[in-house]
Amino acid sequence: MDLRPNCLWRRPFQVQEDYYRPGDLILGGNLPLSITVVLQLPLREPPLDWDVLSLPIPKNYQHILALAFAVQEVNKDPRLLPNITLGFRIYEENQYASMAPDVGLSLLSSRGKAFPNYQCDARENLLSVLGGLNSRISYQMAAIFGNFKIPQLGYRFADPVLSDKSRFPTFYQIDPQYQLQNAAIVQLLLYFQWNWIGIVVQKSESSEHFIQILKVSLAQNDICIHFVKQILSRISMFSELQGDQIDVLWTIMNSDAQVVIVSGDSNTLQSLIASLSFYEEENHTPSGKVWILTTQWEFSAVGYHYEWWKLKSLHGALSFTVHTKLVPGFRNYLWALNPHGPRGDVFLPRWWEVAFDCEVLKAGLASPEGRRICTGEENLDALPASVFDEKMTGFSYSIYNAVYSVAHALHAADTWESQRGLKRDRKKPHLRWRKPRQIHTFLRNIHFNNTAGDEVSFSESGMKYAGFDILNWAVFANQTIARQKVGWVDPEAPSPAGFRIDPDAIVWANQTKPFSRCVKHCLPGQARKVVEGNPTCCYGCISCPEGTISSQTDAAQCIHCPEDQHPSRDQVQCISKAMNFLSYEDTLGFILVCLALFFSLITILVLAAFIKHRNTPIVKANNRDLTYILLVSLLLCFLCSFLFIGQPRNLTCLLQQAAFGIIFSIAISSVLAKTLMVILAFMATKPGNRARKLLEKQVINSVVLACPLVQAALCTSWLATSPPFANLDFHSVMGEIVLECNEGSATMFYAVLGYMGLLSLISFMVAFLARKLPDSFNEAKFITFSMLVFCSVWVSFLPTYLSTKGKFMVAVEIFSILASAAGLLGCIFLPKWYVIVLRPDLNSRSHLMKKIQLS
Repeated sequence: MDLRPNCLWRRPFQVQEDYYRPGDLILGGNLPLSITVVLQLPLREPPLDWDVLSLPIPKNYQHILALAFAVQEVNKDPRLLPNITLGFRIYEENQYASMAPDVGLSLLSSRGKAFPNYQCDARENLLSVLGGLNSRISYQMAAIFGNFKIPQLGYRFADPVLSDKSRFPTFYQIDPQYQLQNAAIVQLLLYFQWNWIGIVVQKSESSEHFIQILKVSLAQNDICIHFVKQILSRISMFSELQGDQIDVLWTIMNSDAQVVIVSGDSNTLQSLIASLSFYEEENHTPSGKVWILTTQWEFSAVGYHYEWWKLKSLHGALSFTVHTKLVPGFRNYLWALNPHGPRGDVFLPRWWEVAFDCEVLKAGLASPEGRRICTGEENLDALPASVFDEKMTGFSYSIYNAVYSVAHALHAADTWESQRGLKRDRKKPHLRWRKPRQIHTFLRNIHFNNTAGDEVSFSESGMKYAGFDILNWAVFANQTIARQKVGWVDPEAPSPAGFRIDPDAIVWANQTKPFSRCVKHCLPGQARKVVEGNPTCCYGCISCPEGTISSQTDAAQCIHCPEDQHPSRDQVQCISKAMNFLSYEDTLGFILVCLALFFSLITILVLAAFIKHRNTPIVKANNRDLTYILLVSLLLCFLCSFLFIGQPRNLTCLLQQAAFGIIFSIAISSVLAKTLMVILAFMATKPGNRARKLLEKQVINSVVLACPLVQAALCTSWLATSPPFANLDFHSVMGEIVLECNEGSATMFYAVLGYMGLLSLISFMVAFLARKLPDSFNEAKFITFSMLVFCSVWVSFLPTYLSTKGKFMVAVEIFSILASAAGLLGCIFLPKWYVIVLRPDLNSRSHLMKKIQLS
């Protein structure tokens, strides 16, 4: 079907000059090269006259070269797109969005024709388009190419409209996602502890959206914004500042925020820098600010003959750029450029003139006067990096990867068709690619390694990057500009592996790292406290409450230490708690061990004396067996104190209270039996009294056995139901971990003590009633006094035991055991031991009978 008549009615448009390379399939490009400068004519009276001047930026030419180089490399690769040759048509992007449709319609028409939607040469098909490099141009182009389902790879710079896949399903983002860039900025601010900043953004349709998203990221990390200003994207050489420029500059210069984030394209930042230059010259006040520049901007110096050296305000700036690697072969490609043989590159001669400040003569033209002639042998190495860099910049690297992404997607689609048997004519593969929409599915899921070794992939959200490089800019007095890579950040990598920076390599505007905070830091040991009505960054500092710490500066709140640690004295760190238990190495433990051994030795000596003199009258009196049982039980009482000394174990905890309760019950039962014997012996002396029958050993022994058996039953039920166990107490003693034996059941513990107290009270009462019986063998007086001591010790034990903690609680119990047992030993046996050992003359039957007769 002939479509030519249908397109004759369309309005022709002006076709721009393009850089063309033929091929089976064409990649379109709309890439920036120049900036537009508004020149005011020097008239004193209004109205003001001005003119518009287009100035080529040498560094921007690299974007065009990156596309051309990538296409050349793809065509040379025998494994990628065999039998398919890629070509390109590259236009210079005009900064006015209203003129973007001209480029789009040109790419949709045959080259050199003025009829869009009609191609006279069916051999060339537009496969994809790269551009533009700002959101306004991208939007205009997407509105056109979306209708034809042609993939467009461009920049959207946080434009929420272009992210709407329902409206622009064929637009692919090749700039980094702004969420990742915001995360990278936040990491940089947090590293230098800056929390009081300003923001300057390019005034556009997406600026409000960008500001809102950035505010959320900053607020989540307690970073406050002092001011937000929007500036127009324009470059002017007015002799005076305009009203909106004065307002922005006054806000920046009078703010105490020393760090300013600038987001916008090259024109936006150059407009800001130019305004700052005027302001600083007029007020003789350097800004001293640290500018943090987003990936949208790459510094591009204009040619030498323009006065763009007034860039002192840029000194010390930090900028983000897409992480790049050295692309093999690109430097040789640059060195092969020749302005006298551009081979269709319409931009090369003009770029060469600006970069080397010379003139490329055209055929038939005479040499200009006073202007150096370009020889074509000029050295690219002589150009400063700020003018032209032989290494690909972030923008150029993105364009290079975008071309390869389209090529790999096309290769994947071609391979898929081959596998399905759809390939019909290998000599004319372009006939199969009348519809670029066929590569969309493959482009969205493409993944490969480029020639530099980086992984490149696409998804619905756009191209993925291996992080950002952090650059530091320095402006020197000799009008040169240097940039140095000082760090790298990957917001998607886990911290701190995703962030590296060398602070010593950074050149600051004021030679030292700026202090950009609303208030000074809160020291470790303090926490922030925001005063009501103030921004969250303008906080006060309060000391941490007792028992908490803060180990970092500007801690949001004080925290408690783990259970096994406690705060240091200055409350800046947690230190391990000391173990608290009564050990043999402690002075207190050593004293108690010595006392236990001493009383044990005394008991053994007394027992030995009684055994040796067992046939003497004083030993025979009051039942020798009860005496031996009592002495042995007292010896065991002294020795059981060793169960309480040393680190508590589950076994020792099980034995402690049970052994203590049963052994003391045996001792008190023996004392009770001895007292009962005194009473029964006195009663038996009376004629006709039946008490003599009760003096039999079985009766007395039953008392000694029955009473401890009740205590043993209590202890057995205790161990069976809720036995004691070794426990760590983290809270009783400040700064220490108490290793203790938990009673398990407090009720059973006090039941054991209560039963022992009941036996003691009964023994005391019985001994008290028998204290005045007229018998020289009467022990009741000694028993009464010993039980008084015993009861006094244990009555004072309870309040003292409950009021102490840690090892002192154990020491109180051991002391009570030793004191009560020593009271029984001293009061009952020491007087007899004195007679047996030191006064044997008193230990005779005649002496005892004489006392009976006297009484």
